[in-house]
Amino acid sequence: MRTLLTVCRAATVALCVTLAACSTTQPTAYSGLASSQQLRANERDATGRIPYEYKSDTDWGKYAAVTIDPVVIYRGSDNQFDDISEQDKAHLAKSMKARFTEKLQTRFRVVPGAGEEVLRIKLTLTGAKANTAVLSTLSRFDLLGGPYNAVQAVRGKEGALTGSVSFAVEIYDAPTNKLLGAYVSKQYPNAWNLKAGMGAMSASEAGIENGADQLVAYLQ
Repeated sequence: MRTLLTVCRAATVALCVTLAACSTTQPTAYSGLASSQQLRANERDATGRIPYEYKSDTDWGKYAAVTIDPVVIYRGSDNQFDDISEQDKAHLAKSMKARFTEKLQTRFRVVPGAGEEVLRIKLTLTGAKANTAVLSTLSRFDLLGGPYNAVQAVRGKEGALTGSVSFAVEIYDAPTNKLLGAYVSKQYPNAWNLKAGMGAMSASEAGIENGADQLVAYLQ
């Protein structure tokens, strides 16, 4: 009996190590972005959700409105789409435009074009990973995945077999087209968010929601 428990504990540890290795892919300073040369490793971000950033000394408070470009699907060779269909990419891009517009409206007027005191927001969808069918939900409860997900939830890290979304945000002064800020981000739901584990793209959708909130906070 003791031998069996030892084997089970060893298997749990091994699985957790494997799961951690499977969920550590981080965005890069994507070479095809206009801001790629300005982006630098973000040492101030302990969460790993904004690993690269460029931020000028800008008073965001002086801007009263934003204009939001159509979301771009990144086509560079360093993209991080993990077997995501073109249809799903288009769906996520459409969702990004809607969610980011909705959230930004809580802080700014959303206008159709450039003008004084207007920021231009360019969003680029750079990667996504789907939930692993069925297993992403079951892993919350089984004896091996459960403890791993509990730890990940506390740490604010990715859950086992759970999807994610990666994107870039570039912020310009609309009248001058001067780059004021930029970052790349990877977003995913809390490891215990059961609803986000139900559909293939549910975790990516939840990540988009988180990312929209993140941008509003960034512009405070």
